[in-house]
Amino acid sequence: MSAARIAVVAFGGNAVYPPNIRGLAEEQLEVMAGVCRQLVQLIKAGWQLVITHGNGPVVGNILFRMARTASELPPMPMDVCVAHSQGGMGYMLQQSLGNVMREAGLPASVCAMVTQVEVDAADPAFQHPTKPVGRFFSADEAQQMAQQTGWTFAEDSGRGWRRVVPSPAPLRILEIDAVRALMQAGILPVVSGGGGIPVVRAADGSYHGAPAVIDKDLTSAMLATELGAQKLLLLTGVDQVALDFGRPTQRLLDRLTVSEAREHYLAGQFPPGSMGPKVQAAMQFLQSAQCGVAAGSGGSSAGREVVITSLDRAVEAMDGKAGTRMVAS
Repeated sequence: MSAARIAVVAFGGNAVYPPNIRGLAEEQLEVMAGVCRQLVQLIKAGWQLVITHGNGPVVGNILFRMARTASELPPMPMDVCVAHSQGGMGYMLQQSLGNVMREAGLPASVCAMVTQVEVDAADPAFQHPTKPVGRFFSADEAQQMAQQTGWTFAEDSGRGWRRVVPSPAPLRILEIDAVRALMQAGILPVVSGGGGIPVVRAADGSYHGAPAVIDKDLTSAMLATELGAQKLLLLTGVDQVALDFGRPTQRLLDRLTVSEAREHYLAGQFPPGSMGPKVQAAMQFLQSAQCGVAAGSGGSSAGREVVITSLDRAVEAMDGKAGTRMVAS
């Protein structure tokens, strides 16, 4: 599999489920059609795409719905809820992208894959929930929900309170060979939705679900490394990475090296709840390429880069005309 034109594109959960919609399926499909028209432009430009997406708003709503109906229906465990969000959002993306590709006269072969990602059962993240999921609550509402459900809540960037769940580091994508097979067959994969379904490996080699939501940017970096991708495109709510974000001294960044990104990261410029995971994922992808982790995929680490930008600037950013580019050195 040649890595020359492979790009992994990772959408934030809010990109396909923005906060200004009610959550109706019709609304989500309309949003996704707009997302997919951006992707079609990248396909026309010659990129072989692999799509991943976040699920924070959706899996949070699923968990909330189950909490509200727990007296009538047994709630599903968190890993099954992640699978529900992965399947539902993957289906919508698969359908929307296929329709838009047909409109553009392109072969419409897209497959959304239910994807498991191994995590370490001993990961300290299980004892320290940090990943926000679901809707925003007032402080009083969050306190009431916590008392009713036993959930952990945290204040989120001044916007309100959200449930937080464990977010262990991804170790391995179990279906990676199936992803490669789809690509070799000319099928565009939608994989690792919501960071993947978290599973842990038992002593006998069997896998079992874990109560967590994996960060989709870190899984996307692993996916891009495994596939030998040339570019990792991380789509978020801002056009560029910034230093002193939101302050009078804010400075937008066109380009970052890994060493510069690490220095700013350690200085606290990229908070955990916003740009931090994206910068961490970008560094992971570029450092893995330098170390030759992806050598078995047939690709070279030369020329690899990460692009961080908003959905509206995705096409320009891939051409180097927008967004923030991160390179190894």
